[in-house]
Amino acid sequence: MAKTVSFGVMHVSVAFTLVWLMTGDVMLGGAVAMIEPLVNTIAYYFHEKFWSRRQVGATATG
Repeated sequence: MAKTVSFGVMHVSVAFTLVWLMTGDVMLGGAVAMIEPLVNTIAYYFHEKFWSRRQVGATATG
């Protein structure tokens, strides 16, 4: 669990720092740092769902 939390903190920190450095806007950096991981989490769910279905289909036909 600690590894997951530390990765999450690193991810948010990188997102914030990159946007802040690119735009010079701390508020925008903070907004992106909060929104981007949320969107990635949702995208990851659908990504896993797609690959799970693909794997079940391959098992059924193979």
